[in-house]
Amino acid sequence: METKKHNILVSLMCMDFLDIKEQLKILEEEMDGYHIDIMDGHFCKNITLSPDFAKAIRPAVKKPMDVHLMTTNPSDWLDPCIEAGVDMISPHAETINTNAYRTMQYIAGAGKKVGITLNPATALSYIEHYLNRIDVMTIMTVDVGFAGQKFIPEMLDKIRQAKALREEKGYHYRILIDGSCNKNTYEMLLEAGADDFIVGGSGLFSLHEDLREACKLCKAQFQEAVSKVEGRESANHA
Repeated sequence: METKKHNILVSLMCMDFLDIKEQLKILEEEMDGYHIDIMDGHFCKNITLSPDFAKAIRPAVKKPMDVHLMTTNPSDWLDPCIEAGVDMISPHAETINTNAYRTMQYIAGAGKKVGITLNPATALSYIEHYLNRIDVMTIMTVDVGFAGQKFIPEMLDKIRQAKALREEKGYHYRILIDGSCNKNTYEMLLEAGADDFIVGGSGLFSLHEDLREACKLCKAQFQEAVSKVEGRESANHA
C-alpha cells in the first residue's frame, strides 16, 4: 500500500464480474489499490473471492493488492496468497491469537506487509501485545461477510483509540476502514483518525453506471470530506 496521506482501495467482490478486464483497466488508472475478500463459508457465511482470483488478475494490475482472510484457519491460505503475488495479508485477530507471532513472521518473511483485522465486537486490547509488528490495522465497521450493511457508529471510538495508541507508543501501522465507506461516513471516519478506506457498492460502484465516472465521483466525494475536516482542524489551531 502506498504511504501517501490517504489511500482508497477497491473491494473487488463488489465489481461486475462480467466485465472484469475492462473494469481493472479503469481501476488501475483511477484508484490506489485493491482489496480482495477471501471467505471460507465457515468463519462467515459467505464465499466470495480466492487466491486463484488474485493470481489471475495480478498480471493485469500493478497497484497494491490487500488480501482479507475471513477464514477459520488463515495459515492454510498464506502460501496460496503469497504465490499469487499479493502485497499485504490481513488475517482476523479472532483466528490467529493462538499462533499470532508465527503467522506474522511468516507473512513478513515472505516480503509481504502484515495486516490484522478486527471484527466490530473485538476490542483493541485483544491485539495489544503485537501492535508493534503490524503494518496495517483493518477496523471492520460492519460485521463480516456481506456487502451493503449499515455502518456501526460505535467503531469510531475504536478508531480514536487505535490512533491514540499509535501516537502514544510510536507504532507505525496505518488504520484501514472496511465497511460502509462512502460520502455519509468519510468525514466522521477521517475525524476519528482513519488513514485509508475500502470502497465497494455504496462508495463506488453504485455512484454511476460508467465506472470511470464512478471513480471520479468517489474521489471527489472523498476529497470534499478531507477538505472539510482539514478546514475545521486549521480553524481549531488558529
